[in-house]
Amino acid sequence: MRRPRAFVRVSGPDAEDYLQRMVSNDVEALAVGDACEALLLTAKARVIAPLRVIRRASDDFLLQTEPELGETVRAELMRMRFAAKAEIEAEEHEAWVVLGGEEVLDERPAGEEVSEEDFERWRIESRIPRWGREIDDRVLPAEAGLDETHISFTKGCYPGQEPIARQRYRGKVNRRLRVLEVEGDASAGMELLHDGKTVGRITSSVPGLALAYVRVEVPENAQLELAAKAGFARLRSQALSEG
Repeated sequence: MRRPRAFVRVSGPDAEDYLQRMVSNDVEALAVGDACEALLLTAKARVIAPLRVIRRASDDFLLQTEPELGETVRAELMRMRFAAKAEIEAEEHEAWVVLGGEEVLDERPAGEEVSEEDFERWRIESRIPRWGREIDDRVLPAEAGLDETHISFTKGCYPGQEPIARQRYRGKVNRRLRVLEVEGDASAGMELLHDGKTVGRITSSVPGLALAYVRVEVPENAQLELAAKAGFARLRSQALSEG
């Protein structure tokens, strides 16, 4: 299906070094044609934007992000550029996503196009967070599982690295993004109860399935009550929900 995206090009002699110092993943390790997921973070490790970084040449990178975040990414990179010899500018492309996660630019892939609901069901089953639903500037990357997919713990410094590393090696999160099997009418924002206490909140849903932030002490396969007695939900085991 066609996926609205914003694109920012970073190119020039210092493009690799500059991005390596600015984003959370190891862009220096990318071969030409490779891509990685990454985050642009504040110094306190709050998410400015999720990114997909594509290396098009030794000195040419294309950043993909959510359509409403393109100018935010461009402006933040321009603000922090200082003396780096790197050009930063918006580009226009069409993006298509193949069910399973692969993205194709500027060429519609072969095959039947899936519906928005089918894509959303796949996303929820795969526990993939979405900006404005599961990710915003209040969510810690580790809560959404982004520390496993968008962050390198072996690269050099970047904004937010210290709190990210401190949380991973010395701290813990209080909640995590989980997949729920739902019986009843679930909707985003609905609270989840366990033994009469609020333990979570639904962020996305399709019939029979939902994503939610749930407190870490809630056991796997626990049965949760939907607020307003709208039904019940059961946590999938973590192994299954990681898809």
